[in-house]
Amino acid sequence: MEKFTAWMEKHFVPIAAKIGSQRHLVAIRDGFIGIMPVTMAGAIATLLNVFFRDLPNNYLPDLHIADTFSWLIGINGCVWWGTLAMLAIAFSFSFGYTLAKSYDTNPLAGGLVSTAAFITVLSQSASGIAYTLPGVTPDSLSVLQGLGLDVVADAANNAVVLNNVGGWGFLPYAWTNAQGLFTALIVGLISVMIYSKLMIKKVTIKLPEQVPPAVSKAFAAIIPGTAAIYAAGIIQQICTMTTGNGLPELIMEFLQAPFQNLSQGPLTIVIIVFAVQLFWFFGLHGPNVLSPILDGGYIPLLNKNTDIYNVGMDAGKSLSDLIPTMFTWTRGSFDAFIWMGGSGCTIALLIAIFIFSKRDDNRAVAKLSFPMGCFNINEPVIFGLPIVLNPIYFIPWLITPVILALIAYGATAAGLIPPVFITVPWVVPPVIYAILATGGNIMAGVIAAINLVVATLCWIPFVIVANRMDTTQE
Repeated sequence: MEKFTAWMEKHFVPIAAKIGSQRHLVAIRDGFIGIMPVTMAGAIATLLNVFFRDLPNNYLPDLHIADTFSWLIGINGCVWWGTLAMLAIAFSFSFGYTLAKSYDTNPLAGGLVSTAAFITVLSQSASGIAYTLPGVTPDSLSVLQGLGLDVVADAANNAVVLNNVGGWGFLPYAWTNAQGLFTALIVGLISVMIYSKLMIKKVTIKLPEQVPPAVSKAFAAIIPGTAAIYAAGIIQQICTMTTGNGLPELIMEFLQAPFQNLSQGPLTIVIIVFAVQLFWFFGLHGPNVLSPILDGGYIPLLNKNTDIYNVGMDAGKSLSDLIPTMFTWTRGSFDAFIWMGGSGCTIALLIAIFIFSKRDDNRAVAKLSFPMGCFNINEPVIFGLPIVLNPIYFIPWLITPVILALIAYGATAAGLIPPVFITVPWVVPPVIYAILATGGNIMAGVIAAINLVVATLCWIPFVIVANRMDTTQE
């Protein structure tokens, strides 16, 4: 074990540390963190509609609760439209801001350039363009037509074609929501790098020193910003002229869709979970190191599921009808069923220590860590017990989350519980998190509780082994 640890510290840890501090990956992580207020506002709106519209309509229709709170449901719909339905636009600014800041250039201009470049590559009219709206199929035409939309069915693609919606200048919802996050990331990366490189090389308009700094910064960004936005426009025009599709459609077909399909495989999920645990064992924050995959890959799927749910419910569908169109595994699935109490399901380790540990030092750490562990903060137990570089807990630390992932994935894939489709604050206690993240599904809470029991059973033998260790030798 000592030889393995030494080898990993020499060869693995430095590489992981470089990955965790890489400029562009950090910008992706911080960009997603930056839109958290927008994401949470949309998630709260969705969750409120679950409890005031969807659950009452399904289980207490005679009480007409949805009719009583129709005013609140309408407000929530407006909030959803301004947040999750426009999430890609918010992310394009947040990502551009953080990336420009990492280059020590004007972050405000970077955010604006990224947003403008993203909108530049979007379709300017919906006329004759088929958009596969999340949760909307041709059988919902009557609902859409009732809203005054000119739509026709595209049965071959299981979609609807919106004709002359808004005419020129139409902002396509199909790309402003979570589906457009991948495009916003790629376009933002290209445009902000062009902007930043030109700024660093001083390809700018220079004003006299007497000019106020705010004015000077704005003028300095004109040439780099214009070049970056024009680059996006040129790329979009080339794509349209050569393929008949815009850049977002090409990114979806050749990059986003294959990546999303790969992310849903159980082997991919197991590898990610295992890697997070391995990073943590060597003292590196696993979710942060892998945030480009966890956040950049799985947050869009979570928000896409939210869109599918909202649009589907507005079209009169039930959750069971929508589940086949949802992604099985999203970002919230990790927190709901695996990382309860924090990475490694350490809340289960604390329970095992309370019941079986005879060591005063371990029990003291557990008593101090448990209140924070209930809110998924586990640094005290990871570094205080410690788990980092502790050979006693190496095996359960790596294996337990993998077992929990397989249980939760199997239950979701089998339709026993719905996929996670609502963003929940990460500090919500285990089990309750799973219930809220699945729209009030009690069975999801049961699966989370079962995982908690399984994790405790996995930790118990190693807690007992720790009782026999000589603390002076440690």
